[in-house]
Formats: sequence, C-alpha cells, structure tokens
Amino acid sequence: MLFIGLDIGTSATKCLLMNEAGAVLNIERASYPTSFPEPGWSEQDPELWWNAVCDCIPRLLEGFDASQVVALGSCGQMHGLVVLDEKGEVIRPAILWNDSRTRYQVDYLNREVGVKTVASYTGNVAYTGFTAPKLLWLREEEPVNFSRIAKVMLPKDYVNLRLTGVASTDCTDASGTLLLDVRNRSWSRPMMSVCGLRECQLPQLFESWETVGEVLPEIARQLGLPEGVRVCAGAGDNASAAVGTGAVGPGRCNIVMGTAGTIFMTTEGFLTDGRNRLHSFCSADGGFNLMGCILTGAGCNGWWMDEILQASDYEAEQALVQGGRLGQNDVYFLPYLMGERTPHNDPRARAAFVGMRMDTSRADMTQAVLEGVAYALCDCLGAAREEEVEVLASTICGGGAKSPLWRAIVADVLGIPLQIPQTEQAPAFGAAMLAAVSAGLYPDVGECAHALVKVSPRMVMPNLKIRSLYQGHYDVWHSLYPALQSVYQQIL
Repeated sequence: MLFIGLDIGTSATKCLLMNEAGAVLNIERASYPTSFPEPGWSEQDPELWWNAVCDCIPRLLEGFDASQVVALGSCGQMHGLVVLDEKGEVIRPAILWNDSRTRYQVDYLNREVGVKTVASYTGNVAYTGFTAPKLLWLREEEPVNFSRIAKVMLPKDYVNLRLTGVASTDCTDASGTLLLDVRNRSWSRPMMSVCGLRECQLPQLFESWETVGEVLPEIARQLGLPEGVRVCAGAGDNASAAVGTGAVGPGRCNIVMGTAGTIFMTTEGFLTDGRNRLHSFCSADGGFNLMGCILTGAGCNGWWMDEILQASDYEAEQALVQGGRLGQNDVYFLPYLMGERTPHNDPRARAAFVGMRMDTSRADMTQAVLEGVAYALCDCLGAAREEEVEVLASTICGGGAKSPLWRAIVADVLGIPLQIPQTEQAPAFGAAMLAAVSAGLYPDVGECAHALVKVSPRMVMPNLKIRSLYQGHYDVWHSLYPALQSVYQQIL
C-alpha cells in the first residue's frame, strides 16, 4: 500500500509518497509566488495550489506502481480565507495567514465584542491572521464579494474540494478560523452571527483522520491515480507536523522552524491561556494543544540572506559565526517583519537591529537574526510555563531546523534538548500518516505515530555554560519590544 501526503505551503506545495512501513519513497515540490498588493497584505490565487498538486503528483508517482495508492491526506497553511460562489468558483484571491490588513476588525472583536466574550465562544482571541477578522474586512471593504459567498474554505480544504467535490474541513484547521468552539469541536453560532454567516456557508467538520470522500474519477485519471483513493480531512500544517514528529498524546512538544515559527504543546484536555497569548487548538489525534506562534521564523533568515545580503549559500554564511561567540553577541534582532502574534498580538510591530557599533561584523548580524528568532520562541515557551505547562524536551522540524548552528542556538536559549525527526517534511509525512489511519492501516493516530515515527538517537543538548550566558542576553532582548512599542504606533 502507498499513501500520499500533501503540504499546501505558503511558498510551495510539497508532495510525499510513503509506504505502509513508513518509509518515505519520494518527495516532489512546486513553488508559486505570493502577491503583496498593499503594504501588509498577503494574497494567493487558489488555482496556484491546485496547479501545483496537478504538477507534483504525476512526478511523485514516476517509477512507482500507482495502483498501490490507497489514500491521500492534505495539510497546509492555516487561517487563509478562500471564498467560493454558488458555482464553486473562487470569488477573489485568498487572504493569507500573514496578512495584517484586519487590525481594525481585530480591535472591534477584542474591544467591542470583548476579549472574554470571544474567548468564551472559541477558546481564543482575535489576531490579524485569523479567518474571522478577514470575513469582517470583506464585509466592510468588499460588500459585493461578501454577498456572493456560498462557501468559506481554508487552503488545504480547497484542494480537497477539487479532489473530492466535498466541502470539508477538520477541527485543527477550523481552530484557527475564530469560528470554532474549540472545546466542543463544533462551529460557534455566536461567532457566525458576529461575522454575518450561516452554517451552510461553512464546510462540514471532520476529525483529521476521517475520510471525507474519494478522488473523483476524472481527477484520478488526470493525476495518474487509481479510482477509489480515499481522501481524509487532513490537518493544519502545525498539527500535521506534530503527527509527523510523534508529538501525539498529552505532554509532547514540537517546534516548527518554517516561514513562521511555532511551539506546539499537547495538553491533557482542553486548556486556555489565562492571558490570551497562546492559541488553544484541537490536535489531529482528537486531543488539544496550546500553540505559540511567531509570524516570521526561518523567514527572517531568508529575508536577511536573499534580500539584504543577496547571498545564496546559507551554510557558508553561518560558518562565519564563531561557536565561541554564542551567548556573547551584543547585537540584537527583533524578528517582527510581519508584526507579531505570541506574546504581543501586535500587527504594528516591526523588525529592528539594536546594539550595532563600528566594529559590528556581518557575522554578528547573521548571528543576531538566528538568536532573535530563538528569543521569540523563548517568549512563547515562557508564556506556556506561566500557565504551568511543563516542556522538558521537544522535536524540531522545518527548513530552519536543517541548520546545526540554529538548532544549537534554539536548544541553548530554550534550555531544552531537541530531537531531529527522520524526515524534514514532517507536515507532509504527518498528512500521509493520517491517510494511513483513514485507510484502516492503524486504529488511531497514536498507534500510527508509535509505529512509524523515528527520530535521530542523538539529541541536541543545551550547553549549560552558553545557556547561562543566553539568559542574560534574553533579558536584554525581551526589554526591547516594550521600549519600541510606542514608536511602532507612530510609524504605521
């Protein structure tokens, strides 16, 4: 038996082929652009995702017996607003997770409707990236488009719709819409009312491993798949990455160093952050998690390398950072290139270098970028620890996690051991695992993770001496956002 995992990402779609033993047989990807039509806006044409899937899957299957494919799972970027009309056609470009145009709508939800009220409806408070504020923006700024909405979708669910003809979503992805009653895993009628929606405009809810349908016969022929391939509901990218790294069941943690950065911490039952800094979401195994999110994780290093240094050799650039300088860099970087979620919930925040002198080197600034992201992740972990969520170790995945230097910095700053999973493509691997559960190969997600997930036996251990140095530097870094907060309000 073969299983396909799709990851509908922000910059590319990744396709992964897995056999029943959990071996990754092939990985393909197709890239696409993001549009930034206004400052702070971020959009994509959903047709780009579908074209990427149609490009990737046939290449993925080359050299393999496609008749052995029995199920497919999708994951992808969360929060993106895809709106369809009565004919199932896309009304306007999707508004993505890192779009910050909705700060006035967020203010309305958190101040006028009220933080406590919104949290009582959903388990969360409003952020600019979430889906519900985008719907309010659409209602106010594009009322004709809003009036045409027949179905509200999320990115990976749009792909599943094209595959199966079924409008579905799963509880993990729905958690990030601010339209889900997370505790009860059902759509929130009060939030639908706030946003001017009817339940028929929302997709049907499933658990991540549940089958929503089969690949349509004409689509199967187009993609080179056999008829009858099951499609499961799938998961949001972070929830799927947790499955792909084995962060399943209470008391587990996974760090994702992707375009954004997240710390995903599974909990014993539904739990909320009393200060509303962390997200309370459903997990793909039927449980719950707290998640801290920084809007620009490995994307900071991409910006620094590609746009500023205009250098393509990431490894060579990081080789200039001397190991003996870890914990001693007096240059600080605030990684708020797209605003920030955890813990500030401030779309006006911006990135900054602080502490440069005449002798500051290129390597110092590169090191500051890597450390700034690690400090921001430490903010997320600190918020969890204040809620008495204990994190003793974590897996780590994503493009940024491929760097040994960056992994070491994260371990030292956070003060926890890190484990490296068998595949860098943890979200797509998790999606394929969910497909295996959907096909009945395993009775539940936990059994599947126990059987298939493998991590490196070598852990990245924090260096206690460097850790102690970083604690003092983190305190300095942590003081910078409050010092600049009033400035941010003036420059936007």
